[in-house]
Amino acid sequence: MKKILLILLFIVSPMLIQAQELKWYTNLDEAVKVSEKSKKPLLLFFTGSDWCGWCIRLQNEVLKTPEFTAWAKENVVLVELDFPRRTPQPDAIRNQNAQLQQFFGVRGYPTVWFAKANFDKTANKMNFEQLGKTGYVAGGPAAWLQGANQIIKKT
Repeated sequence: MKKILLILLFIVSPMLIQAQELKWYTNLDEAVKVSEKSKKPLLLFFTGSDWCGWCIRLQNEVLKTPEFTAWAKENVVLVELDFPRRTPQPDAIRNQNAQLQQFFGVRGYPTVWFAKANFDKTANKMNFEQLGKTGYVAGGPAAWLQGANQIIKKT
């Protein structure tokens, strides 16, 4: 009986962990479709995942916490726009990220922009309404989420 319970635990545990994980989009078009359907703004996380110390710190202190996970599921569509130095990246993603970096005027990492987006089919281009931005905020998830809530309440 103990063996059966142990086997079930090993089978079910990964499913439970996976169910709690957030979906971070890397393709903006996919994220915008979800954003339009759900009526949630985009959270655009500009990061240097394999070299930026403050980005890693923001990830560990805020973005990987249960508080952030619960908040994000209710409030935003997550988009990671990565600028790695050592990790290979497809050209299409690298070009997309560079264009968004230029559009939003990102000069340092981490930068988190909140925006509403929609695709204008007649002009064949993406339109953004910039809601506000933030970055690393000391004080853990409570302090970071307080600022994020002030930004998205403008919607």
